[in-house]
Amino acid sequence: MGKNRVVNVRWTLVFYDFVIMAMSALLVFWLMHGASKMTEKALLVNLVLFCIFIFGARAVGQIYTQIWRYGGTRSYVRVIFTEAAGFVVYFIFSRATPFLNYAVLPMTALGALDLLGVLISRMMYRYCFKCGTKKTRWGRFLLLLLRIFAHIKDTSDVDEVRKINVAILGAGSVGIALCQEITSNKNSMYEPRCFIDVNKSKVGRYVHGLKIYDENDNLASIIQDHNIQEVIFAVQNISEEHKKELYEFFRKAGCKILVYDAPQIDEENGKTHLRDFGVEELLFRPQQFVVDEKTKAYYRKKVILITGGGGSIGSELCRQLAEMDPKQLIILDIYENGAYDVQQELRIKYKGQFDIAIEICSITNKVALQRVFETYKPQIVINAAAHKHVPLMEHNVIEAIENNVFGCQNVIECCEEFGSERFMMVSTDKAVNPTNVMGATKRMCEMLTQVASTTGKVKYSATRFGNVLGSAGSVIPLFKRQIAAGGPVTVTDRRITRFFMTIPEASQLVLASGAMAKNGDLFVLDMGQPVKIIDLAESMIKLSGARNVQIIETGLRPGEKLYEELLIKTENLDKTDNAKIFIEHDTPITSDELVNKVKILTEACQTEDDDKAKEALRSVVPTFVKPEEINVAVGK
Repeated sequence: MGKNRVVNVRWTLVFYDFVIMAMSALLVFWLMHGASKMTEKALLVNLVLFCIFIFGARAVGQIYTQIWRYGGTRSYVRVIFTEAAGFVVYFIFSRATPFLNYAVLPMTALGALDLLGVLISRMMYRYCFKCGTKKTRWGRFLLLLLRIFAHIKDTSDVDEVRKINVAILGAGSVGIALCQEITSNKNSMYEPRCFIDVNKSKVGRYVHGLKIYDENDNLASIIQDHNIQEVIFAVQNISEEHKKELYEFFRKAGCKILVYDAPQIDEENGKTHLRDFGVEELLFRPQQFVVDEKTKAYYRKKVILITGGGGSIGSELCRQLAEMDPKQLIILDIYENGAYDVQQELRIKYKGQFDIAIEICSITNKVALQRVFETYKPQIVINAAAHKHVPLMEHNVIEAIENNVFGCQNVIECCEEFGSERFMMVSTDKAVNPTNVMGATKRMCEMLTQVASTTGKVKYSATRFGNVLGSAGSVIPLFKRQIAAGGPVTVTDRRITRFFMTIPEASQLVLASGAMAKNGDLFVLDMGQPVKIIDLAESMIKLSGARNVQIIETGLRPGEKLYEELLIKTENLDKTDNAKIFIEHDTPITSDELVNKVKILTEACQTEDDDKAKEALRSVVPTFVKPEEINVAVGK
């Protein structure tokens, strides 16, 4: 490479710089005529030396190998330092040469004027490339300048692309950084047209030639005047309520919404993250981060078994626990692909920092469970294995009871038999006044856990949370598939509301509550206000950019109720040290009552009749009611 290396010098630019130098010299010498005692010959000698040192410094600094149409701050700073270096060398040489008369004032003025001309020429060159594609008279004039002085023959050389007009919400450091990145990237598909901000001291001013508007101004006319197609949220200090208001406004105005995640200092490569408005953000509440150092310390160097470890919640529990430096994670699941995927993910990320084991078996197989417990002797057991799909369980009642109830009972008995320290049961808000088989089986699991806390040696707790965004079988993946197919998006009833949380939130709640739990505690999370499913569907359609996607009502499914509850008796709600976690105390049934309930379910399942099994489940879970009894209370 060394000998064959080609230095691509823009000789046209060298010529223009000579012209700038000559014009600067003429102007300086004309203005200072008579002020200098030097002869014209001495001035000419100094000018020649000055040119030699300045252009030599530019060659060393590779000024003429840069592509100035994309030049940024660093490029201009390089020019300044290069010019300064050349001037200093010239000054030292002229002072050290006895026969050379040095003119301080005219040569300093020449250097400053020449530097100014060089910087202006490059800024104008870059500006022409930026604005020469616009279909305006000014844009055509700039393009003409490019054709004359930069030999641009057609508009394709200027990368003429139809770009998307965007407004940037937030004129702070994050928004300005985004604007700089977009405008300096020739391949960017976006064209910033204005800023929107709430800071009165910024409103009416300009940044990078873009006006800053007050968010309280007539935004509808601003969007129309600037032909705004998309709005980028580039503001960090904003309340969730305020964010929701802005989101709703821009959504109704027909704008697609994006979010700019400013790169953090510790992020690899510091890459920009410009993404669609996330489904998680449609909750319009702060994400709940409930894991603290005490929680991490509790799981550190422990042997932990997660049943259902390959599922949506189970796999996230594995990821969260992996951050807490466990001694060993045992991922137990009947579905081998999910378990394998999370095992490989953790092995690649943590490179053997702790042991990861996979066991493929069903929690309904007690003999297999006993073998696993005998092999690993887990100290902490998290039971996340369950059938959870509401409509499917309405038609597979026996399977739901055997897996959810009897499976949970098997895990509890193994914990007692092999001396585990802690058992944590993953529950759901559907267990509160259940109207479906899945919720009723989960309520039965809560009873099993509470009774075990009064009779066993292990510490028991259950954690109850709402719908999990993006989990397998949830409404979000269904909506995404329907939108991708062009619709329609199906909603069972426009009145339905649900409590939602993210997968990391649900997993952290389980871990944090388990670490702080006393024996028999039932935990719930402050999940804010319930979300209407119809609003979620409309927002997802808008975010996708799809058009003419209809939403249709299909009618309530078997076992479905219009709203969910998190608590059984709100008067029994206690606070914990964590402001977002609460304890609901429910008086456990007696051991004899539990034995009788399990017997009723066992006998019903042996009949192989789902209807009889459902009636048996209704008899052992007193709060299990028909959905019509709950839904009738909600007005049309």
